[in-house]
Amino acid sequence: MYVCICKAVTDSQIREAIDNGFSTRRQLFQCYGVGGDCGKCNKQVKEILDGSSRQGSIMQQISDQPLLTAC
Repeated sequence: MYVCICKAVTDSQIREAIDNGFSTRRQLFQCYGVGGDCGKCNKQVKEILDGSSRQGSIMQQISDQPLLTAC
């Protein structure tokens, strides 16, 4: 789905950038130009970033748990 119509950037592209280490709207702007023209996509870009950071912290908490082994 298109997130930024002005620059034709999709949510998949933004998620891929996040997976590759992008963690701020500024970084996404520098790479894709999102939020630079009309700004209507800023809210959705922030939601995607926030969602990925929450998922990352949950995964970190899970990875900190000791593994259970079968007897």
